[in-house]
Amino acid sequence: MSKDQWHKEFMADLIFQDWGLIDYEEALKKQNELVEKVHNNDLPGYLVFCSHPPVVTVGRATKPDDVFAWEGRIVEVTRGGRATYHGPSQLVVYPILNLTMNRKGRQERDISAYLRVLEEAIVDVVRSYGLTGVESRSSAKHAQAPGEADETGVWVQGKKLASVGVGVRKWVSFHGAAINITHDPKAFQGLHPCGFSSDTMISLEDLLKQSLQLPEFKEKLKRRLLDVL
Repeated sequence: MSKDQWHKEFMADLIFQDWGLIDYEEALKKQNELVEKVHNNDLPGYLVFCSHPPVVTVGRATKPDDVFAWEGRIVEVTRGGRATYHGPSQLVVYPILNLTMNRKGRQERDISAYLRVLEEAIVDVVRSYGLTGVESRSSAKHAQAPGEADETGVWVQGKKLASVGVGVRKWVSFHGAAINITHDPKAFQGLHPCGFSSDTMISLEDLLKQSLQLPEFKEKLKRRLLDVL
């Protein structure tokens, strides 16, 4: 069996991994390793779920006053977007996706289409909990001018539920989305997440006004992402 035939038969889908609670920089190292593996072996890619101890990451578009009173760790990253928070109250999604492949109707090397698919998958799962006013904002309609707050992500009733920021190297995506799942009063304090005030951010628990079963949400999102990516 040739290499191409082997890929077609055995590697048609993304490989799922759940890293649990993992230090941000360790997760970034593992992402970089998977980027190289996907590129070097022409694999479709990986879908990674995890969460992080509290940390603020600053993307390429971060402004000087985005982080003003945060007392924890800060990590500079190569993703797009501005400063934001990661913590154990979130589900973080890292699709390590081979963008040179024309998969599931998505044209190769189309980063905008990939962003829309990622956001809309999250939107679909959030809507399954009966919430209204759920929308993604990666489209041209919501494109921000330089210096404006970063609306990319998933919004519910005017509040930001999920932040999205991706990086691409050798046409393989990394970084991804951080979804606020449980209520955490310390999250987003001392910074302007994505250029907004901290009270713009909201968790799924706050929206539902009840506790949430994280395993159920993860399983729903895993199935949806593996179906569309």
